[in-house]
Amino acid sequence: RRVHGDFRSAPCTDRRVRQRMPKNKGKGGKNRRRGKGDHEGSKRELIFKEDGQEYGQVQRMLGNGRLEAFCFDGVKRLCHIRGKMRKKVWVNVGDIVLVSLRDFQDEKGDVILKYSVEEARNLKTYGELPENTRINETDTMEGEEMGADVEFGEFEESAGVDIENI
Repeated sequence: RRVHGDFRSAPCTDRRVRQRMPKNKGKGGKNRRRGKGDHEGSKRELIFKEDGQEYGQVQRMLGNGRLEAFCFDGVKRLCHIRGKMRKKVWVNVGDIVLVSLRDFQDEKGDVILKYSVEEARNLKTYGELPENTRINETDTMEGEEMGADVEFGEFEESAGVDIENI
């Protein structure tokens, strides 16, 4: 006689005891769900700095979620990218970011927001950023074609190696 729940014996013919895998009810797995989330491309309200915060421009990426930013109050700070932004918002060299200052360490801060190129231009027109600030526009190629300024020289057969003599 078999004990209820003991599946080591012969295959079960009783439908009430046999356990089944659940049916798929969704439309895809983990990879499909990765695409969902916050859409940063959509319009959002422009966020200005408050007290305890400063605008900065990324000078170099250090790895491990850290970067070196030059804040517009004239101080170069070692900044840490907050966990909420870490793998969702990609920060690059030249980006304008909002840095939360630390009360106990003036040379360190936390990146709490990355501004898009359009938002950084708006901050500049509102007078929040200095006029001499160069906004990184590498990710938006509005009227330019890739490689439009590349010129190729004429090919000379005498400059190459003759394959028949090898």
